[in-house]
Amino acid sequence: LFLGQPAISAALSRLRGLFDDPLFVRTGRSMEPSARAVEIFALLSPALDSISTAVSRAAEFDPATSTAVFRIGLSDDVEFALLPQLLKRLRAESPGIVLVVRRVNYILMPGLLASGEISIGVSYTADLPANAKRKVLRRSLPKLLRADSVPGSLSLDDFCARPHALVSFAGDLSGFIDEELEKLDRKRHVVLAVPQFNGLGTLLAGTDILATVPDYAAEALTSAGGLRAEDPPLPVRSFELHMAWRGSQDNDPGERWLRSRIQMFFGDPDSL
Repeated sequence: LFLGQPAISAALSRLRGLFDDPLFVRTGRSMEPSARAVEIFALLSPALDSISTAVSRAAEFDPATSTAVFRIGLSDDVEFALLPQLLKRLRAESPGIVLVVRRVNYILMPGLLASGEISIGVSYTADLPANAKRKVLRRSLPKLLRADSVPGSLSLDDFCARPHALVSFAGDLSGFIDEELEKLDRKRHVVLAVPQFNGLGTLLAGTDILATVPDYAAEALTSAGGLRAEDPPLPVRSFELHMAWRGSQDNDPGERWLRSRIQMFFGDPDSL
């Protein structure tokens, strides 16, 4: 804002008088916007986006010389499986930029986008801020990972009888596979839940534990050897991996460049 604390306090005081509302209320150790402030923001967002667009169009972005800092949010599976190749491309094209990656999921991403803590997020998404934009990067199918050397694909009986590992950000012991099994009146036994994909291959090695992961994560995990991937022995639905970004930065040249590179390396290979 390029303003000192006294100037900000004075401006906030004037706004409180204008709207006859506190605008921000203390919740514990933090300040939260009031219901009226949220309503005002929703009404002003289109105008703010237009101003931001006008300013960004006047700016130039040269990847080769830029020292910009980009703050993005990635789900763990995306960071593990897809970020390495993107990073190599960014380093080659724009060695001066700084990339700050935050861990997100469908719960965390809306708040981080709304607050401006990230400008782009890649994850499976649900609700997003009103001024956010979104596009489908790819449609992913689950793959079954196994470390044993038993030939052939697993039957549904084998699948249910074997122990399972689950990658869960929140520490859950069930997921979409369990929902699909329930439709068939079947169950599986989860013996391990871990918060991230990094290290999953090492954990499965030498055991009979199975894991069901997105196809792009399976490709990354099997590339190191010791694991193989196959289709699960039950009907499963595909999932859409989304890229979402702040509407106020839709036309920012640097942000558009970064989104194009994310599309290139995170998008469906068949669509490129």
